[in-house]
This record gives sequence, C-alpha cells and structure tokens, in this order.
Amino acid sequence: MRLPFNMTISLKIFLGYFLLVGLAAWFVLTIFVDEVKPGVRQAMENTLVDTANVLASLASNEVKTGTIQSGNFAQAIKQYLSNPNTANIWGVQKNSTDYRIYITNTQGIVIYDSANIALGHDYSRWNDVYLTLRGKYGVRSSPVTAGDEHGDSIMYIAAPIKDGKKIIGSLTVAKPNRTLLPFIERAQLKIMRWGLLLFALSLAIGMLFTWRFTRAIHRLRDYAIAVAQGKKASNPSSSNDELSELANAMQSMRHELDGKQHVQDAIHQITHELKSPITAIQAASELMSPDMPAADQQHFLGNIQTQSQRLQKMIQNILGLAALEHQQQLVHRTRLHIKDLITDQMQLLKDKASKRDIQFELLARDDGIFEGDRFLLSQAINNLLENALDFSPNQSTISIQLSREQNHLMLSIKDQGTGIPEFAVDKIFDKFYSLPRPEYSASAGQKSTGLGLNFVKEVVLLHGGTLTVGNAQEGGAKATITL
Repeated sequence: MRLPFNMTISLKIFLGYFLLVGLAAWFVLTIFVDEVKPGVRQAMENTLVDTANVLASLASNEVKTGTIQSGNFAQAIKQYLSNPNTANIWGVQKNSTDYRIYITNTQGIVIYDSANIALGHDYSRWNDVYLTLRGKYGVRSSPVTAGDEHGDSIMYIAAPIKDGKKIIGSLTVAKPNRTLLPFIERAQLKIMRWGLLLFALSLAIGMLFTWRFTRAIHRLRDYAIAVAQGKKASNPSSSNDELSELANAMQSMRHELDGKQHVQDAIHQITHELKSPITAIQAASELMSPDMPAADQQHFLGNIQTQSQRLQKMIQNILGLAALEHQQQLVHRTRLHIKDLITDQMQLLKDKASKRDIQFELLARDDGIFEGDRFLLSQAINNLLENALDFSPNQSTISIQLSREQNHLMLSIKDQGTGIPEFAVDKIFDKFYSLPRPEYSASAGQKSTGLGLNFVKEVVLLHGGTLTVGNAQEGGAKATITL
C-alpha cells in the first residue's frame, strides 16, 4: 500500500519501533491481566481446601454423635460469625466474615448450615457434596442469582467427614468470589500502571535511539550535499560502527574524486590563463634580432623577464589555490598570536612601503590568540597588505585594526586609495579578475593574477571565518577578516 505522503526514515524507524513495542506491551499486559483473576481464584481455592479439611476434622465427632447443631463446633462457628473480622490486607480493608459452612450426612441432606437457610435440604446433587461423598474432590462454582451466568458467583469447596476411614458426611466451605474483586482490581491497576510506565519508557528510549540514529544519517546526508556543492565539510563521525565505516568510505571516495578534480581544475585554469603571458613572451622573442638596437633589445628582454615572473607566480598561485580549495580541514593547527603575524608581515613589506613613503599603522586592542595554521594565515595577511600597498597613494597610511567582539576576532586592513569601482564590487572574488594598478603604483597599469583574494577567502573559510571586502565610508578600500 502506498502512503499518501513520503515518510522520512526517522519516522519509519519510530513507527516500526512503536508498533513492535505497542504489540508487545498489549500482549504482555493482556496476558498478565487475564491471568490475575484466575490466579487469585486458584489461590483462594487452595486456601479453602485446607480450611474445609481442618473444619471437617473438627466436626467429625459431633457428626458421629448427632450433636453437630448444638455442639462446640456450632457454637464456635456462631461466635466467629458474630464477631466481624477487621484487617488491612495489603491496602484492602476487610470488615466482614465471608465464610458459609454447611454439613450433610451420607445421603446429602443438610444437617448443619451456618447461614440457617438450607437445613434439611437435599444437596446430594450438588457437585461439592456428590463428589465428596464418593471419595472424590468436591468443588463447584454457582451464581449468586440462579440463571445469571454473568453475575457474581460463589465458590464451594467440600471435604469428607470421616469416622476412621469411613465417610460419614461432607463439610462444605463457601466463599463469594466478589470478596476477591478488591485484590484483583488492585493487582490489575498496579500492572496497568507499571505497564504504561514501561511502555512510555520504551517509547522514550525508542525516540532517543531513532534521534541518535537519524542524526548520524542526517550528518552523512549533509556531508554528501556539501561535497556535491563543493563546500568545505569535515568527515562526519558516528558512534555506530556501520555508520562510521560508511562515513570513512565517503571520505575516501571524496579524497579520490577531489584528487582527480584538483588535477582537472589546475590543468584547465593553467591552460586558460597562461595564454596571455606566453603570447607576450613569444611576440617579444620573435621581434628580437641581433641587429636590433641595444635599447630595444633591453626593452623586449625586460618584457620577457616580467612575463616570465608573472608566469611563474601564476602557476604557483593556481596550484596553491586549487589545493587549498579542495582541502577540507586544517592539517597544521597551532596556538598563535595574530598580532605577531601582522607585525612580521609589516616588517617584510617595510622596504616596499618605504620607497613610496607609505606608513603601516597598527591598532591592536587584542593579541588575537587563536588556533590556526600559521603559514596560511601569514600568507593571507601578506596578500591583503600587498593589495593595500598597490592601491595606496604615495605618502599615505594603511590602517590595520585588530580587536575582539564577544567570541569573534576582527582584523581589518584599510587603505587611502580611490576604493573599488562600482562595476568591480561584485567581481573582486572572481578568479583571474584583477583591476589594473594605479599610476602611482610600482606596477602601474599591470594586473595581478587575480587569485589573491580567492586565496585569502579559502584560508579564512578553512579557519571557520568570513572575509568581506568593500569601500570604507571615509574613502579607500577595506578588507575585514572575522574569525
């Protein structure tokens, strides 16, 4: 049968578990409840058998002498009936006497009745009397109201009265089954309470099991979706052996696919981007000749050298970025101070900045203690500082601020250049997109590889942070890393 809606695996597991526990609980409770009533009656029957035999032994002498109605036995029973028993039996209050005792002779005629309702009656046809007088176990259960099979009933247990080995009569002890109802109801209620509690506990355990199991499956699903979308995702872990093996298999598969994709992407990018510098080198080499003036030769050699350096840097950046994009988690993680990394990179770029009289201004409100990859973070900071240098006018200041807001570490680098043109704001993170350097830059008119900001973004993502680049309100461009 096809359901009108698609059930999730968690719902299917829970419904299956619910059905199994529900059926088991229903079966067990039904058996228990059904067994309570006959079990209690069996216990009462066993007690009545002993009672009947004891009383039969006590009444034997007076039955033999014909003094059963006026003897000590009758007096003792009369006293018992006139003094109601009072007792608290396992929480059930008893305030009445429940036994009825009658004795018959060998013909089944009642010669004694504690209730005084059947004296002289012929009970020879009743099973309790009929069977007992023939040396068998005499027992019967009859309705209180004749013909009412579904109403209350009375249990009759008989024992033989003997003179030596000869049976001279029968003694029957009768007790209404209604006296057992409080005990039966109490036992059934207790069983139902504990059964429902056990059922609720089983459901809670089932829900917990289902939640834990499906949560692991959802992590695998989210991981697979992230892989399909090319996002960075850590290998999901699970305490379940089978799911752990599946997660490891997915991780191995991803490494294999990433390795192949990494090679394909690198080849494609290199092929596409190397055309321009190779064409420039080829053109310069074709135009050069031994008869060319020395100044022209030097010019073309300079072009070849510049394009060769660009070519080398581009290849390094493409390979480095491709590897970084497919790296899912940090390999080398150490405790470091971001402030020290900034200071080191400022020192490395100090000479380049001094040639144009550009100053680095660091305002650190926090040491920036952080666990991360020292090399990658250093390269990311270096890229942002070099970008700021390229677009900063001479005799300007590059402002660097390091602060902490709640649990976030904020690093911002701002220059005093012309900012990012409006048409380029949405493209700055596109691979190989680069703006020409301004005329006051050391590399005026030239473009970078267009991979620097992509590299920084990937480094920040690996550290669980974000990178934003835009124009500051007071002018200039501003890059902010949030860790």
